[in-house]
Amino acid sequence: MRHQLLPYREGEDAFDAFIARPEGDGPHPLMLVCHAWAGRGEFAEARARQLAELGYVGAAVDLYGVGKRGTDAASSNALMSSLIADPPKLRRRLQAAHDAVRALDGVDGDRVGAIGYCFGGLCAILMARMGLPLRGVASFHGLLKVGEPLEAEVKARILVLHGQDDPMVAPADVGAFAEEMKRIDADWQLHAYRGAVHAFTNPEAHDREAGSAYDAEADRRSWAAMRHFFEELFAG
Repeated sequence: MRHQLLPYREGEDAFDAFIARPEGDGPHPLMLVCHAWAGRGEFAEARARQLAELGYVGAAVDLYGVGKRGTDAASSNALMSSLIADPPKLRRRLQAAHDAVRALDGVDGDRVGAIGYCFGGLCAILMARMGLPLRGVASFHGLLKVGEPLEAEVKARILVLHGQDDPMVAPADVGAFAEEMKRIDADWQLHAYRGAVHAFTNPEAHDREAGSAYDAEADRRSWAAMRHFFEELFAG
């Protein structure tokens, strides 16, 4: 497996993506990894490596900028909230990340997908709603706030991997999300894991009282569901 940092820009802002490549020259399918609220770090990069082990080019993208990372709940929330409050900027950054990694040598541009965690789950779904040319996207315990309606043709299939007891995604949000999927005629599915709360894939999440806790079974089952989803989309 080979690793590299890919620098790119959006306007005057500088970013870098962590790239993990499988063995061989390819072309390989590409999978973008959208980070959680603290920014691109060890968790997203580890997922990119796992994807490379499966034969994908794993690209953990950067949505905050080089060196901009949350160090605690307050700073992480400030970084995330500033982007959520500026939808055009968030869409520009997602577009720039997509374009930069899709242009890499050894990437099969016809087989591209995206996954995301927490805030990154919202971002993966947003990439689909923007009409980016992705085969599919998968959201792990992602935020399901719909935000402003978009009218782009949705090309990607959407997989939502959701903790049934996630306090950060109210049942009303799930219902509103389902209505939006119906409005835009998206091909989507939702898997809800009984007893799972927010951040169920993160072994460092231990505060169940605050609504975030690792769940080994939900982690295993959601990763297996994601693998099957993309194996089907990328077959042939």
